[in-house]
Amino acid sequence: MTNLCYLNLSEAANLIATKQLSPVELTHAFLERIAALNDVLHAFVLVTPEQALLAARTAQTQIVSGEYRGALHGIPIGIKDLFDTAGIATTAQSRLLQKRVPTVDATVVKRLHDAGAIMLGKLATKEFATGGASFDLFYPPARNPWNLAHSPGGSSSGAGVGVAAGLCMGAIGSDTGGSIRRPAAYCGLAGLKPTYGRVSRAGMIPLSQSLDHAGPISWTVRDSALILQAIAAYDPTDPASAKVPVPDFTAKFKNNLTGYKIGIVRHFYQDDGLADPQMCVALERAYLTLRDLGAELIDLEMPSLLEFVACGWLILLAESFAIHEQDLRQQPELYGEYSRYFLKLGAFISSSDYLQAVRRRRELCFEVELAMAGIDVLVTATELGAAPKFTELPQFPKLELPSLTVPFNVTGLPALAICCGFNTNSMPLSMQIIGKPFDEVTVLAVGHAYELFTPWRQHRPNPKAV
Repeated sequence: MTNLCYLNLSEAANLIATKQLSPVELTHAFLERIAALNDVLHAFVLVTPEQALLAARTAQTQIVSGEYRGALHGIPIGIKDLFDTAGIATTAQSRLLQKRVPTVDATVVKRLHDAGAIMLGKLATKEFATGGASFDLFYPPARNPWNLAHSPGGSSSGAGVGVAAGLCMGAIGSDTGGSIRRPAAYCGLAGLKPTYGRVSRAGMIPLSQSLDHAGPISWTVRDSALILQAIAAYDPTDPASAKVPVPDFTAKFKNNLTGYKIGIVRHFYQDDGLADPQMCVALERAYLTLRDLGAELIDLEMPSLLEFVACGWLILLAESFAIHEQDLRQQPELYGEYSRYFLKLGAFISSSDYLQAVRRRRELCFEVELAMAGIDVLVTATELGAAPKFTELPQFPKLELPSLTVPFNVTGLPALAICCGFNTNSMPLSMQIIGKPFDEVTVLAVGHAYELFTPWRQHRPNPKAV
């Protein structure tokens, strides 16, 4: 069972395509592993075994009949409990929506079904994707499989835990200020926030309409590219969806980076924020690896991280309060403590504050565009260190700590979190690779080459059942 669940998505897809592995056998293995470990890890808030096995048998029949649909056909995945699933509860892990059962799939869910993927169930999130670790919700917070005392990050917490622990082969998460990349970083995974508009958010419960993104979390970069291939397309039902061509996201994959120019943004984590020393060492080693792969490295100066963060938080808080204002006034007791206080902060932001943040956002986008002229991607830290312990997390929203992920929600640029080593406590560390608008192909190519050249994919957590 463990051997099957520790295949990466690409490996399993090859075995299924060549009829060496049955989607039914694979799905059974994951359901058994979920049954053994989910009571410890809390990755899935809802498991759907009957639907999963029915979908697996259908996929098996189609593949045997020569109707193979592609890399995701017969692959077991998890969906963050923020995306609508027809006939299956979608709650955003909030008492406010605990009995909510949509009648229509979110666009990304429909596209995954069309690709033949097998949905195992709904993955844990922080309430309404606000990011806080709450112990007062109807379901306990997910736990990091590398060390259960540590946070897996959020808000796509279940997605990070599920993929890292081998409970699903890939997952769909959302990212408003880092909610794909943070759990990917803390759980040692590849997590991609695509360009704003690349993936539809239709049917996704919103947090901040101008900052929300949907994207994949997976064990390898190639796996994320394959998932993105299935879910990326124009969708007229999402007003922010971009009508742009969908390329082959693995088109530039090779084992070197000859000819690439990579801009290093050190001041984000050395001056604007202070990274853990072990994080800094891991990053410098990663930069040397990129150089050894043939890339030209260039130190870049960007606007201060603090400007991006101030701009992003103002917009996020104002827009999220606008969504939740009525419910916060009429039934605040249905929110968890952390998200209740987080969302209420938006009430103190004036229209002038919001408009100034929107204005500064446009300026920051232009300044980043100028800084990236002549280079292919940026690299910097994903987080300032490894996953903190639950006991180290604040009880109430604490926004003064700089976030290295928020700048790329503000600019809408594609950003990939990728494991770049481990600290002395065997907890993952992460590097962030950022590209130009709608150039996920290059971002993924850089991440893939780095991943091939490093040993980090050989390390798996080993959570135990109790």
